[in-house]
This record gives sequence, structure tokens and C-alpha cells, in this order.
Amino acid sequence: MPGILIVDDNASIRLLLRVYVESKTAFTVCGEAAHGVEAIEQAKLLQPDLVIIDLSMPVLNGAEAAVVLKKAMPHIKIILFTMHAENIGKALATAVGIDLTLSKADGLLKLDEHLNSLLKPQTPIFKSDAVEIGTPAVPKPVLPS
Repeated sequence: MPGILIVDDNASIRLLLRVYVESKTAFTVCGEAAHGVEAIEQAKLLQPDLVIIDLSMPVLNGAEAAVVLKKAMPHIKIILFTMHAENIGKALATAVGIDLTLSKADGLLKLDEHLNSLLKPQTPIFKSDAVEIGTPAVPKPVLPS
């Protein structure tokens, strides 16, 4: 089961996210951190699949930590969970390795949906009318509409 690291300098926000993830989603929280440096240390130790990280934190902010995290662990998914979501441009988010930016004001409403889209593997789409080599092609029946 994919593990999630929660990073926020506010202990109440970390608790809120932990309770939400563990009670409302199919995912588990593998750890928490209070600032960017601690996030990097915890991520190296715990190897999470996804990090939910705040932007404004002491020591090392979320954007700075995201750069280091993506460089060290390119597979990791990062959600920037911030009060300043509207100020984060898509180009900036992509440049620092953020996969998704969510506003703290309304981010919990669809967090489960976002976690599923980032962590569950996409099923490849195959043509259903492909035939094996050496097998004669049989035309599909045409159904009346």
C-alpha cells in the first residue's frame, strides 16, 4: 500500500491530514515532518510514494524541499498543500517537481480523488479488435442502432 509523508509546520494541519488520509482513503501515512529539512530526512528514511507538503515553512520551504526530493527520488509524487495555491504558477510548480498544487481552503474536498490519480497505476488501453498472428480475422457483427 502506498505510503504518504505529511509535511507542515502546523501540527494541527498534520493531524488533520493524517486523520483524513487514514480514515477516508485507501492509503497510509508513513510519517510526518515539520519543515523541509526534516521532510528530506524522513523521505530518505521512509521512502514514501507521495509527499503532501506545505509551501511556507521555517528552515526550508516546500518548494525548496521539492527540488531536493525530486532530485534524490525522481519517482516520488509531491502535492503542494498551501494557503497560497492561487499564487503558484504551473510552470513554477513543474520546475520544482510538484505534481499537484492544492489549496488548504478546499483541498480536502477532493484529496482522495487526487491521491488515487497520482498513486494508482494507469491501466493501458488495448484495441479490443486486435487479432493474433496466424489467426484468421473474423468480422465483427454489426448491431442495429
